[in-house]
Amino acid sequence: MLQAASPAASPDPLAFLAGGGAMGALIRSMNWSSTALGPVAGWPQSLRTTISICLASDLPICVIWGPGLVQLYNDAYRVICGDKHPRSMGQNFADCWKEAWPVIGQAHDAALAGDKAFLETQHIFLQRHGYLEECFFTFSFSPIRDEAGQVGGLFHPVIEMTAQMLAQRRTRALRDLAAQTSKAKSVTEVLALSAQTLADHALDLPFVLTYALGPALDPQAGGTDQARLVGVAGLDADTVASLGTVSLMDAQAVWPMQEVIRSGTALQVSNLRQAIPAAGVGPHPGWLDAALVMPLTPPGADRPVAILVAGISPRLPMNEAYRSFYD
Repeated sequence: MLQAASPAASPDPLAFLAGGGAMGALIRSMNWSSTALGPVAGWPQSLRTTISICLASDLPICVIWGPGLVQLYNDAYRVICGDKHPRSMGQNFADCWKEAWPVIGQAHDAALAGDKAFLETQHIFLQRHGYLEECFFTFSFSPIRDEAGQVGGLFHPVIEMTAQMLAQRRTRALRDLAAQTSKAKSVTEVLALSAQTLADHALDLPFVLTYALGPALDPQAGGTDQARLVGVAGLDADTVASLGTVSLMDAQAVWPMQEVIRSGTALQVSNLRQAIPAAGVGPHPGWLDAALVMPLTPPGADRPVAILVAGISPRLPMNEAYRSFYD
């Protein structure tokens, strides 16, 4: 007798997400019926294939699909999202990246119209780690054709260039500083030229103050207990007037100079909003709330000859690279 053939197993509608890492697992777990994409079983093959390619890639990639501009992305792109994830998965792309839209919007819209777009080392400010962060990205938007030959969505690979661009920018600042101060004939002139030079690097240094100290810190040895402001950049005249000559003995002074001199190490000062009005700071008003107060000690000397006060950009994380730049 012939045995009846077993019915073919039903195809797994989620098979295209296999091996997709953490984001593949997240996509499998989500209820897409409540989104503009609808149930996964109804997704077109063009979308399925594109997402499968996306999830298999080590390059950060986002797929934007349909009139709802629904975004799906891989593990590498999840890092780009920062704190926007996991809400960003399945979110409208334009809503998710609204703060970047002045930079990326035109390229995005051009790709939706059928043209590809490539943007290199774009300067963008993103709200992805609890503050508006300065970033650099190289990315493209490429149209994805659906089964009808129409643009169904966009293929959006991204490379973050922030670390590289900041390193280049800071190297230029240090090079300019060395070149300019080499012309000085006195410590006071070095300090003044330092502030003038660093004024061109306000994104990393929102303001700079240089204070000259006396030849000795012990008044009985013929020194002085005052620090005299000899160089300034990034602050308006009214703010500078309140931060001029500083007594090293003043425990209420904005800058903890005595402590810096005693320890020989830099100290970070926070909550500067009273001492330094936002309207008087750097190229972007309202950006500043912290600074580093640093001793400047020549080789062979046992005491600083000056104090450098440098603003910290609140648009950048104070990580090892940033601190090394200050050092």
